[in-house]
Amino acid sequence: MNVPMNDSASPADPATLSPRPFGAGPPSAFSPPTPWRRRLQVVGWIVAACLALTMGIIAWLAITAPLSRSLKPIAPPSVSLMSADGHLIARRGAVIDRPVTMRELPAHVPQAFMAIEDRRFQSHWGIDPRGIARAMWHNIRSDGSSQGGSTITQQLAKGVFLSSDRTFGRKAREALIALWLEAWLTKDQIMERYLSNVYFGDNVYGLRAAARHYFDRSPERLTTGQAAMLAGLLKAPSRLAPTSNLKGARTRAALVTQAMVDAGYITQAERNALPPVRLNVHATPDATTGTYFADWVLPEARERAGAVYGAQEVRTTLDWRIQRLAEAAIRRAPLGGAQVALVAMKPDGSVVAMVGGKNYQNSAFNRAVQAKRQPGSTFKLFVYLAAFRAGMTPDDMIDDTPITTGTYRPANHGGKYRGRISLRQAFAASSNVAAVRLTQKVGVDNVIKVARDLGITAPLTEDLSLALGTSEIPLYELAEAYASIAAGSYPVTAHGLPPEEQGWLERLMKRQRSFNIDELDMMRDLLSSAANRGTGSAAALRTSTFGKTGTTQDSRDAIFVGYAGGLVTAVWIGNDNNAPLPGGAAGGGIPARIWRNFMSGAINEAVEDAPVETQDADLVNAIANVSVETGIGNIGVGMNEDGLTVNIGGNQIRLPVDPQTPDQPQDVPPPRIAPTQTEPDNGP
Repeated sequence: MNVPMNDSASPADPATLSPRPFGAGPPSAFSPPTPWRRRLQVVGWIVAACLALTMGIIAWLAITAPLSRSLKPIAPPSVSLMSADGHLIARRGAVIDRPVTMRELPAHVPQAFMAIEDRRFQSHWGIDPRGIARAMWHNIRSDGSSQGGSTITQQLAKGVFLSSDRTFGRKAREALIALWLEAWLTKDQIMERYLSNVYFGDNVYGLRAAARHYFDRSPERLTTGQAAMLAGLLKAPSRLAPTSNLKGARTRAALVTQAMVDAGYITQAERNALPPVRLNVHATPDATTGTYFADWVLPEARERAGAVYGAQEVRTTLDWRIQRLAEAAIRRAPLGGAQVALVAMKPDGSVVAMVGGKNYQNSAFNRAVQAKRQPGSTFKLFVYLAAFRAGMTPDDMIDDTPITTGTYRPANHGGKYRGRISLRQAFAASSNVAAVRLTQKVGVDNVIKVARDLGITAPLTEDLSLALGTSEIPLYELAEAYASIAAGSYPVTAHGLPPEEQGWLERLMKRQRSFNIDELDMMRDLLSSAANRGTGSAAALRTSTFGKTGTTQDSRDAIFVGYAGGLVTAVWIGNDNNAPLPGGAAGGGIPARIWRNFMSGAINEAVEDAPVETQDADLVNAIANVSVETGIGNIGVGMNEDGLTVNIGGNQIRLPVDPQTPDQPQDVPPPRIAPTQTEPDNGP
């Protein structure tokens, strides 16, 4: 029986089928994948690629991160300070002691560290995502203050096992080591390692050594306040070390105790009852080498290195050859019982030589950095620059005559006056009365502003005596100010380590400002005049020399500051007990000759020492580089470095100075200042 076939089931008519392209295979027996299956395949490939990448990163971190070393005993740190040209300056070991044990410490000791450094230490697994997120949110919303999200375990990994660089690779290795430590050590073991090795300032590492150093007691006997102060040091151990910044350390300790309250470790009443922490410093002899420069730069080197353990080499800005020349110039100087200081820097503030005294072994006190002494007439730099900012020029005239009005009446040394002279002549001859009159004219506040602009941070008296350098400032700040003139921009900051790379915001906030070109040229004109033809002529080199002398009351301090050949140098001599120097020494004497002898070698310009008869000349406010003109009727009288000129009508008579008895200019020490002499001078 024939059954009729359904049209839909009947085979297709070959005539109606479109031909398949040549070479095409037979139709697939499987249906094409649906869209959701295709998306699942793509996700699978992405996950597989991410896993492969993650495994690769973990493998790289495992190779580069010192996992095998992280569980071994920690090597004590040491720092070798190197000169810019590769010579060893000093090698410093660390003050350390035996490790602490958690079960022997009072509970408030680790609690102080956890409260301020890692409040979730007991619960996280090496890294704290919540803490990182909180720190990021705070940093975004803050007005400049920053928080870190590192855990105590991460800090242990960073400070002990890794370098101090801030790259992403180092942060990744830090996190891996933290996870590794958490997997193999208990929380108590991690805390013990952390407390036993962290840096507490003053070259002291570990809680036991720090407790001994700052409080002369064992860590097992630390009070809550003492533990809080030590915990607070970890933010900036060199800057907050209580031996040098007790106020800052106490302020930070107060934040720690409040954090302990917030964490529930102590009550608010207990915090309020805590007595002020007092130091009982236990001095530890430093058995390693040291120099004035090394002592100055080491705290910053420690802080920049991040207290990394093991041997470190830190490159500094010091120039080995120039440092040796500075020391040789000091040794050759006829100082007698006086002390001396010298600091030399490039115009950008890179310190290339530093001498803080005659003998480091006898006295490690750094007179170039730590001492504050009166700068004398070297301070007139700020007075005259303020005058130029006010629109005056070196050719403007000023009275170099006795001040006869007002309660403050300074005088020129030896009672020598020149009448009406130019600012250039007044600066070169270091006239006291001219400087005071200028200060009165431009205003004390404007002189102080110039000093602040050029980097002077020391307190300054707000009266007319400021013009004569009666406020005490450290020598290196004086060198910074003169370096600003050499550089043509301000402020210049002295530094012993190469500057770190700054972010754009920090560069914007700390950018230097340029001088008005006319004001800069006029100031350099005055400094050249003073150094070559004025009170500082004993320092003059064949190359262009710029500088200024300074001598204080009764010759207690004698200073020369100047620059030549791309190097800025300040030299000071005086007595530590502030006693007068013998023989009425002045800035244009021994300091200027030390400066000249040192600078000639430093900039490779060989010179002979000045003749003895000109070296020891100490005539102050002499007539060299001074031109005075006056007139009475049809008679005119002029005086300059060539002699005396008398004009009568149209006739001129010239009386030259005896060449055998030149009047050698010297610096002007300011008169003794009575405490009540602070009223403005009302003289012309």
